[in-house]
Amino acid sequence: MNESFQALVLDQHEERLHAEVKEVQADVLPKEEDGNVLVEVHYSAVNYKDALGLTTSGKIVNRYPFIPGCEFVGTVVESDHLDIKVGDEVIATGFGIGERHFGGFSQYAQVPGKWLVKLPKGLSMRDAIAIGTPGLTAMLSIDALEHAGVRPGEEVLVTGATGGVGSFAITLLRRLGYHVVASTGKTDSPYLRSLGVETIIDRSELEGPVRPLAKQRFDAAIDSVGGNTLANILSQTRYEGAVAACGLVGGAELPTSVYPFILRGVKLIGIDSVMQPMVRRTNAWERLEELIDPKVLNEMIHEIPLHDVPRHAEAMMRGELSGRTVVRLR
Repeated sequence: MNESFQALVLDQHEERLHAEVKEVQADVLPKEEDGNVLVEVHYSAVNYKDALGLTTSGKIVNRYPFIPGCEFVGTVVESDHLDIKVGDEVIATGFGIGERHFGGFSQYAQVPGKWLVKLPKGLSMRDAIAIGTPGLTAMLSIDALEHAGVRPGEEVLVTGATGGVGSFAITLLRRLGYHVVASTGKTDSPYLRSLGVETIIDRSELEGPVRPLAKQRFDAAIDSVGGNTLANILSQTRYEGAVAACGLVGGAELPTSVYPFILRGVKLIGIDSVMQPMVRRTNAWERLEELIDPKVLNEMIHEIPLHDVPRHAEAMMRGELSGRTVVRLR
């Protein structure tokens, strides 16, 4: 491909970040030696990690100029990979895309074919990006809880409930027959009620001082907050319960003790969606296709053009967004 295209370019001048949509040349995309694939991007999305990278809130990107965007879906236009063909519709998440490798806030992206999942037949590209990394993370979290013995009918706490991972965790858990308790700072949220949540607790209940063991409240939890919140969850999880930890918006420290683990047999399971093996990714996407109702996705989605990404990243860091912000490239 020799033509130019539009991309959101992040640059740094005198320690200040600046993001702007620019016309760039095709040769700016690094060509991969290991099964290079060029994708015409149709959709990307704004994730918390993207918001960190686009603001001064976190050091996600370490070289400039750079094209961010941690995920994308699109159509293959060139391929040197045996299993990925021209015309295939593909999903790309994780593997350092948008961090160490040019990402999806661009009309074209170039990645190794081994990073790509073929779009499940029952999903449109818009539906797939609406699910994206948050949906994949939520599905991997539920898979882990199920493997740890948590069963439908039990009560599962979901923190960061109005965020991307939280929204999908709630939707999937309810579809599978679990009772959901949502923790959020927006306790009067019509959005959570629209997802069918019946029990909402204020996040402040889990942010205070941590006791080694507290009253048992939850059978299991999916936590995207970390810090004191995760420590309090562990101390309040019932005997032989399990907690899937998949985020750290509340901090990376974990001020807890061994008591929940050795006196109640609580299991703490770390969830990583970045470097997951392809078999596990594919299985999770197959379950997502089966479990997610496209009508529910439409209720979660807020669609924006590429030039609005920086403004929405700032709003995300201020905690003003709910659901899923999808970026339209075509």
